[in-house]
Amino acid sequence: MKRKLLLFLFLLITYSAVSQSKIKKAEESLKKERNATSTSTQNTKRFSDDEDSLGETLVKETFGELAISLFAYTTYGILIEMPFEKRNAILTKRPYFDSNNGNYNYEWDDNSAVGRTTISSRYIFENSVVDGHHLNIDMRFYNKLGLEVDYLQLWENNPNFGYDALAIYTALAKFHRIRTKRLDAWWGIGASYVDGSVDDFGFTYGIGAEAFIGKPISLESNFNHTLINSNSITKFNALINYYIKQYKLNGGYERLKIGNQKFSTISIGLGISF
Repeated sequence: MKRKLLLFLFLLITYSAVSQSKIKKAEESLKKERNATSTSTQNTKRFSDDEDSLGETLVKETFGELAISLFAYTTYGILIEMPFEKRNAILTKRPYFDSNNGNYNYEWDDNSAVGRTTISSRYIFENSVVDGHHLNIDMRFYNKLGLEVDYLQLWENNPNFGYDALAIYTALAKFHRIRTKRLDAWWGIGASYVDGSVDDFGFTYGIGAEAFIGKPISLESNFNHTLINSNSITKFNALINYYIKQYKLNGGYERLKIGNQKFSTISIGLGISF
């Protein structure tokens, strides 16, 4: 009996020693470097050079200018603006100021602005062990342009593995592509920095939208993806906003995938615009 008890204790201690928290596993997966197959790349490069040269010449002679023009026109239209989109949307000081309008209006009035900053704080939690906090600053300029800075701090206090923390800093340059009284949608590119033992930057892109369904409620969703080393970070949230003058209360769901670890959290927050 004593021998079985000692064996059980030994296995338990060994398991605890080799196991890690979710945050620690996420950090370890983000630090793994990509195993580059440089040899095969060099072997195929010599063969592809001649083939690429012949292909490039053929494309330039036959379809080159037309294909490039069509691609540029389509890309510009999708990402920036189509020629038939003539109506100018004007940024509001805050949503639902004196009407059912959201972030944009079509006439200049007392609620119009050339710029606006929104600071929000959101607490997220997965369970009694894992929780976190978002501090977000969203700045808008001249109706279409924006800059968003987000600080995400995660904590894990696990009685089996101890205490771990991870911080992710993200900056996105944003373009608000759809600007109507009831819908605001954007895309953006930027970078993220992962602190702690990862200590590295990654390229980030994102999209998001907010639908103003009726005073004082809106539905909001955001997604961004970061490529870092041989892995990635994905953030997705779905929020319900409740506006009170220049303030907003929100709650919803946030899903994080950091390296090979997934976090499904509930989100509660408060924001202010000025």
